[in-house]
Amino acid sequence: MVAIRHIDLATAEPTQNAEISPMARKAAVSSALGTSLEWIDFAAYGAISATVLPALFFPAMNPNSALLASFATFGVGFFARPAGGVIVSLLGDRYGRKRVLLFTLILMGAASFLIGALPTYESVGVWAPIGLVLLRFVQGFALGGEATGAQLLTLEHAPDNRRGLFGAFINMAAPLSQVLSNALLFAISAAMTAEQFLHFGWRIPFLLSVLLVFVGLYIRSKVEESPAFEQLKRSQAPVVAKEGHVVPKTSLLRDHGSMIVRLILFWAAPAACFWVVAVFSLSWMTKTVGVSAQTAFLCLMAANAVAVVTTFMGGMASDRFGRKPTLIALALIMFAISLTYFPLVATGNPILIFVAMAVFAGTIQAQSGILPAFFAEPFPTSVRYAGSAFAYTGANLLFAGPAPFVAAWLMGLSGGQVWVLTTLCFVLSTISFVSLLTIPESSKLSLNRED
Repeated sequence: MVAIRHIDLATAEPTQNAEISPMARKAAVSSALGTSLEWIDFAAYGAISATVLPALFFPAMNPNSALLASFATFGVGFFARPAGGVIVSLLGDRYGRKRVLLFTLILMGAASFLIGALPTYESVGVWAPIGLVLLRFVQGFALGGEATGAQLLTLEHAPDNRRGLFGAFINMAAPLSQVLSNALLFAISAAMTAEQFLHFGWRIPFLLSVLLVFVGLYIRSKVEESPAFEQLKRSQAPVVAKEGHVVPKTSLLRDHGSMIVRLILFWAAPAACFWVVAVFSLSWMTKTVGVSAQTAFLCLMAANAVAVVTTFMGGMASDRFGRKPTLIALALIMFAISLTYFPLVATGNPILIFVAMAVFAGTIQAQSGILPAFFAEPFPTSVRYAGSAFAYTGANLLFAGPAPFVAAWLMGLSGGQVWVLTTLCFVLSTISFVSLLTIPESSKLSLNRED
């Protein structure tokens, strides 16, 4: 293989892209599998919140209010993600990526198992929704720290000219988890009556978390700490290395606050529209359009299978053409699909529903494939975890978490008029596109830098 040379913009010295090492492969595989395990639990909750949780945990409310309350508990996970992203990322920048990732995996598994064992409103009254909210908060906290850490552990092991590809491999976890969680829910719902599924079938994916945690811990324990963090610990300037942790000289918010805000706004449309497709669409299709729950699960599962491929393609394209040009092309596709998605789903035709979901989810996940590198490269090593996490979890807090709730509220306010959701997605796409234009290309920056 011919090595590719470029000028390291941080040091102004030529750098040589290394071959893909065995540890780089191991880091990518372990991070993707570990993150998939966490996302499966998180995604399963999203599907369940749109179907069975309103009746089990909010039966005293009318159906519309119960659905809004269920989506509100779904949003709690996103409100918790910034807390997890901030706290865990600061620890990850100080003590290393690997240690905190083991912690987040255990935390997610415990919270998910307890959701599966949680008694309903009929058994314990108001304590049931309270427990649900608390456990959902823990889920979000764990995922907030996990998502960025797994990306960085992989990117900092990856060759410079393959960072987009390696980052995409990690972010395949999100659509892959959607496929696996919806396939599991589809199989469970098909194997039992609606009453049985409502009684205990929905609990199965969460109770399986115990087994998934053991698998994830074993895989993740085999990976070494990232080379960039190890180099930072050995460096005496401009950071202080002390007792296995580092103290950054640069100020995250003072020196990089503007970049964090721009990245948050850039991720507005992908963050919100992903969950409108993955969560709100399920409820709307089954309750308003009249599509069966099994058909809705199957269409979403197939669309996310397509999205797994487009995630990989997005990362590859960004290595070849640059992060920003690839993202601009994908943003233009999002403009088009945001105008046609809900009218296509409203037809009730399974083929058109699948096509609409596949294009929308595929475009979003192609951008997600570029996200790890695009969010990590602007920041120096000592604040990379925190900077990337602040931006990613901030976007999820402001845009992803409220998305299903806002979509349901707008539909109720408009009397079920689908144009309000089309307008919502189009406005968010415009915000993302304008912000993207203000962010410089970053694919040539070195990750082994402290500026």
